[in-house]
Amino acid sequence: MAYLLALDQGTTSSRAMVFDADGRVCGLAQRAFAQHFPQPGWVEHDPAELLRSQFDCARAALANAGLRAGELAALGIANQRETTVLWERASGRALAPAIVWQDRRTAAACERLRAEGWADDLRARTGLELDPYFSATKLAWLLDHLPGARARAERGELAFGTIDSWLIWHLSGGRLHLTDPGNASRTLLFNLHTRRWDEDLLARFRIPPALLPRVVDSIGVCGETDPAVLGAAVPIAGIGGDQQAATFGQACFTPGMAKNTYGTGCFLLLNTGAAPVASRHRLLGTVAWTGPAGACYALEGSVFMGGAVVQWLRDGLGLIRHAAEIEALAASVPDSAGVMLVPAFTGLGAPHWDPWARGTLLGLTRGTGAGHIARAALEAIALQTVDLVTAMRRDGAAPLTELRVDGGAAANDLLMQTQADLLGVTVVRPRMLETTALGAACMAGIGAGVWPGPDILAARWQIDRVFAPAWPAARREAVVERWARAVERARGWAAEGAD
Repeated sequence: MAYLLALDQGTTSSRAMVFDADGRVCGLAQRAFAQHFPQPGWVEHDPAELLRSQFDCARAALANAGLRAGELAALGIANQRETTVLWERASGRALAPAIVWQDRRTAAACERLRAEGWADDLRARTGLELDPYFSATKLAWLLDHLPGARARAERGELAFGTIDSWLIWHLSGGRLHLTDPGNASRTLLFNLHTRRWDEDLLARFRIPPALLPRVVDSIGVCGETDPAVLGAAVPIAGIGGDQQAATFGQACFTPGMAKNTYGTGCFLLLNTGAAPVASRHRLLGTVAWTGPAGACYALEGSVFMGGAVVQWLRDGLGLIRHAAEIEALAASVPDSAGVMLVPAFTGLGAPHWDPWARGTLLGLTRGTGAGHIARAALEAIALQTVDLVTAMRRDGAAPLTELRVDGGAAANDLLMQTQADLLGVTVVRPRMLETTALGAACMAGIGAGVWPGPDILAARWQIDRVFAPAWPAARREAVVERWARAVERARGWAAEGAD
C-alpha cells in the first residue's frame, strides 16, 4: 500500500493528512497559529511559526498513521496563496513577517499604478486585477522598507516566495527554491500566456529576477525532502495553491465544472480548459495546474471574508463561543428581518475590487437580535458567491448546473441551503470536505506514479448531501437587489477624503 502525505498550510492553521492509495485518511494533525494586525488593514504571519506548525503537523500525522517517513510514496503541498515571504539564502531566515494575502497596506501604491495606466496591461498579461491582494506590491513594499534589502536582492543574497516556496526551501534544507505555475500566477509577475516570469513586469515593479523561484510543474517529482526534516528523504511530487488543490480534490477535471471553497475567504473556480479566458467582469484568470497532461486554466472569483465572518461574530462581537454555534443561532429566526451585513473588513474582492470598502451592517431596528445578525452573516457569505456566479455568467460561461462545495463552513447545512436558495442552483457537498489536502495528495500521487491519472480520482468522488434551491425567484431577486444596495454603501468608505 502506497501512502501520501499532504501538507495544507492555510491562513489560520496548518494541517497535515496522510492518505492511502484508496484515498482514505490514515492520520491527521492540525495546529492554529497567531494572526498579527499591527496596523489597520495590515495582516501578518510569523514565517518561522508557519514552519514550526506545519512540520509539527507532518510529524504528528505520520505518528497518528503509525508510519515512518520512509514509507511514504510522496508528499504534496497546498498553501495559502499570495502571502509573501522574503528571506536570506545563506541562513534561511525571514527578514520580516510574512505579508498575508488579506493585507491592504499597498492600496495607495496600487492606486498610483492604476493612475499611471498599468491596470489593463497587467490584466492582459497576468489575468489579475491591480490590487494589494497579489504578491508583487507586497514584495516591492518589503524591498523598499527593509534597510538594504533591495541591494542585497540585486546581489542574489535574498529569496522571495509564496508559502509553497518557503515550505519547499526548508523541507529541502535550502536546496530547492521552487514554485508551480498556479502559485506563480497569483503574483502579478507571471505571464499567464507564456507561463514564465514576465521581464517587463519585473522591471515595472522593480523586482530583481535573482529573487524568484524556479517554476516547475504542479504535478511531478521536483525534488525530495532533507532526511533531517521528517526522518527520511521523501519525493515532493505535488504543488498547488490551496484553491487549485481544492479544485483538483473536487475532481473538477472537465471544462465547465466549478467548486466553491468556504474557508477564511470564499473562492469559486471554474475549469476553463487548456487556455486562459479573459474576463470582462473583473474575475481572475489563473493557472489551475500543469503536469504530464499539459496545462489547465481556471476562471476565479475571490471573496476575502467567508468563514472569517463567523470568526468575527465569535471573537469580535462575542455572539457565539464556538464557530459551530452560528447555525443554531441563525436558525433561531426565520430570516434576517431585512438586516444586511457587508463583510468588507479587508476591502471587497471580486467582482468589485475595492480596497477602500469597509464592513457595513444595515437595516437594524429595535427588534434586531443576535439571530438576525447571525442570519445576515450567513447570507452575506452566500451573496458574495452569487456576485461571482453572476460575473461568470456575464463573461459567457455556461450556466451552472451544480456547484461543488468544500471547506470548513461547507459543513453548515443552513449556509449550504441558503447558498442554493440564493443561487437558484443545486449545491453538492462531497463526503470528503478536506478537499484541499486531498487535492495536494492526489497531485503528488499522480506525480509519483501511484495513480496513472485523474480518472480514478473522479470515480471515487462521493456525494454527502445535495441542497436543492427552494426559494421562489421573486424572493431571491429581492434579496440580491437589497444586497447590491448594501454593497454600494460599503464601497469607498476608507478612501482618503471619503465622507
